Amino acid sequence: MKIRILGPLEAEAEGGPVVLTAAKTRQILALLALHPGQLVPVSTLREELWGPVPPRSAHTTFQTYILRLRRVLAASLGGPDGTERARRLLATGHDGYLLRIAEEDVDAFAFQRAARAGHAAFADGDSALASRLLRQALAQWRGPVLVDVRAGSALRIHAAALEESRLLATERRIDAELRLGLHTELLAELVELTERHHRHERLYAQAMVAFYRSGRQSAALDLYRRLRRRLIEELGLEPAPQLQRLHQAMLAADPRLDAVTHGGPPTPTFDLYAA
Repeated sequence: MKIRILGPLEAEAEGGPVVLTAAKTRQILALLALHPGQLVPVSTLREELWGPVPPRSAHTTFQTYILRLRRVLAASLGGPDGTERARRLLATGHDGYLLRIAEEDVDAFAFQRAARAGHAAFADGDSALASRLLRQALAQWRGPVLVDVRAGSALRIHAAALEESRLLATERRIDAELRLGLHTELLAELVELTERHHRHERLYAQAMVAFYRSGRQSAALDLYRRLRRRLIEELGLEPAPQLQRLHQAMLAADPRLDAVTHGGPPTPTFDLYAA
């Protein structure tokens, strides 16, 4: 069975789609998929569906949802033994349920595995490999995580963690590609990212460096001014010291800003002027 959660929830068994239309059965499948091969307590599943105070009918209703999910799985698996195979796939444990699939059957874990390899390559100074691995990791994403699934407390926590990992992988991939001299190619993406994450100082540092190295110093300085104004107006804060020093280096046309490093110790763009 294959399950995709990095975007709309999609599942297939024996190469055919698993068609899930009921909102709560989709929640159950999503939460089980985030714990492949692991027992998820009934209490955790119920809280995901109904919050900390479930209705009196929760026990009976929950069992109905499990029965419906198994029926859908049985229909997808097909054959005379489909029902039994569905029971083995969605197994009952001690006061809980588990989905008998491996981590590699869930796209979120494939993303995390490739992302870890990409971060390691960057730390080793191999920017080309880091870029390639991080692009492979990010290609797993088809939209916001579980975009079409109603999320309770547990799914919201998992979704937030995955989105943060996605953003970090994006940042590190851009760091690697700036080290490879691809500043001009990154401009459009960085403009979009800074608009979407309008107080994210690391992305602004990357965008400033990309504009500066593309011969657009005024655009780089304007980005800093806009971010500083927003931080002061919304949070009453000045930009981080690293960003302030980057801004001063651009005003002084520091020649170190023009260097595109293919080797040597890897430094994230935000930390180019760290103390």
